Amino acid sequence: VFDLRVLREAELKHGRFAMLAVLGFIVQEFYTFPFFPKMAPVDAHDYFVTQGGGSQIIFWISFVELFGVVALFETLQGKREPGDFAFDPLGLAKDEATLERYRLAEIKHSRLAMIAIGGFIHQYWVTKQTVFEQLGNFKSLS
Repeated sequence: VFDLRVLREAELKHGRFAMLAVLGFIVQEFYTFPFFPKMAPVDAHDYFVTQGGGSQIIFWISFVELFGVVALFETLQGKREPGDFAFDPLGLAKDEATLERYRLAEIKHSRLAMIAIGGFIHQYWVTKQTVFEQLGNFKSLS
């Protein structure tokens, strides 16, 4: 039905976006560009979608996905490992053992980030408090 490499490629791609989303969600609580209104990350999403930012995001993500389709075909043909774009500008993976350790760490962090961003969003919907606001001023559900 599905090749396992396709599923691993999708897991890595979604995990990488989730790691960026978690970072953005946390940073947005502490810093906002001066030309944007200060609001909670979930509210900011709704605000920018209504202001036309959603269509720009869809356009640029579609552009990025074109490269992902090419990479997926290379993966299915056996020319590359799932999620491997041979991007290591700092030369961190000096040998195969180190590379495998970093790959395992990436997939673990990706899975944690996918759970975390869902938790951040649902926690805001329930309590109407951002992540660090909830930590500093706990509001129970009862």
